[in-house]
Parts: sequence; structure tokens; C-alpha cells
Amino acid sequence: MIQLHVSDDILTGYAAGSLDEASNLFVASHLTLCPHCRLVASKAEALGGYLLDSLEETSVSPGMMASVLGHNTRSPASRPFASNVRQELPDPEMRARESILPAPIREYVGSDFDQLQWKRLAPKVHQITVPMKDTRAQARLLRFQSGITVPLHGHNGRELTLVLTGSLCDGDTTMRRGDVSETDEQTEHQPFAGPGEDCICLAVTDAPLRFKGLFARMLQPLFGI
Repeated sequence: MIQLHVSDDILTGYAAGSLDEASNLFVASHLTLCPHCRLVASKAEALGGYLLDSLEETSVSPGMMASVLGHNTRSPASRPFASNVRQELPDPEMRARESILPAPIREYVGSDFDQLQWKRLAPKVHQITVPMKDTRAQARLLRFQSGITVPLHGHNGRELTLVLTGSLCDGDTTMRRGDVSETDEQTEHQPFAGPGEDCICLAVTDAPLRFKGLFARMLQPLFGI
């Protein structure tokens, strides 16, 4: 059972379409696994629709609709709740179990888990950078062998982490499939992959990390983390 959910402000931003592309992918992936957050996002979307319907009509120029549509270049997983989550219905829990990767991630990487081409970050640590047109934030899949500890680090911005398989331990908290973590500039931590299977996560960052160790800081420019 999922214990750690996406915060209400991020879900509201997702329903409103105001998040960056990588964060939208993160939320869409979590929603395919989490009935609780799907319900919250659906209510936020319904509220937004009600508020729009309550606005007074304003006349616009004939070419405005074409102009708006011409600027809508977002990919499928970056669109609001209806288009990127309902593809998993009517039974998203059953569909999600068919693959480690939720459907929104599969759309971006172009393959299922068994066909992924991992790149080595460090001994027993691998990553795949998820391509984004929107450069405000980065998304990457991270794979940690069981027992591996992430170097001690802080943050220059926000980091969102979604566990897809295995477990990730951070202090007294253990995150498993579907659980999320939100950290910011106030956070300094050293999570590690729990026992059993490898831990695979989707991580979204909008600024480089602040590694404490010299070796990690030297390697940081090579991997863009």
C-alpha cells in the first residue's frame, strides 16, 4: 500500500497544467499507481473546470484559438489528468503490475523495462536520462543495487523521487513502489537502497545537487546531476 503521496500543491499544479514537463511526468506516473492521489487530482480538475465555467464570457479575436493551439507543444505525459492517466483505466492497479514502468514513462523512453539501455553512474549505480523538451527540470531513471548508499548531499532546488521497484530508505522512512519523496533546499540526506531487489526510481530535479564528498563533486559535471 502506498504511504507517501504527492503534496496537494503539486497535484493542484498538475491539474491546472502549470507544472514543468518533468514534474508532470512524475505526477502522471504516480497517479497510475495511486488511487488516493488520482481522486485528489480528479477533484482539483473538477474544481478548476467549475471555476472556468463560472467566469463571464469575453469576446476574443477570430485567430486566437489557432494561436493558442499552435503553442501547445506539450507531449502526452505533460498534459492534464484526463489524457495521461485514464489510459490506464479501468483497472490501473492491475495494468501497473504488468510493468515496472508506468505507461507515462514508457511513452517517454520508448520501451518497457527489459529493453532499457542503462548507463553506469558509479559502481552498482546506473541511470537513464529521460528526454525533455522543457528544460526547466530534468527527469532520470536511477537504478541502485540493494544496499548501495547515495553520497551525502543537499539540494539547490526541488527533488521529486518516485520508487518504482525495491525500496529506498531515508532516515526512519522506507519508501516502496508508488511512494514519493519531495525534498528542497532545506534537505540534506544520504538515502540507501533497501534489502532485496534493486531499487529503481524516477527522480526529477530542477537544480543540481550539492554533494558533500570531493569525489562525488568531481564526477558531478560528467553526469549532470
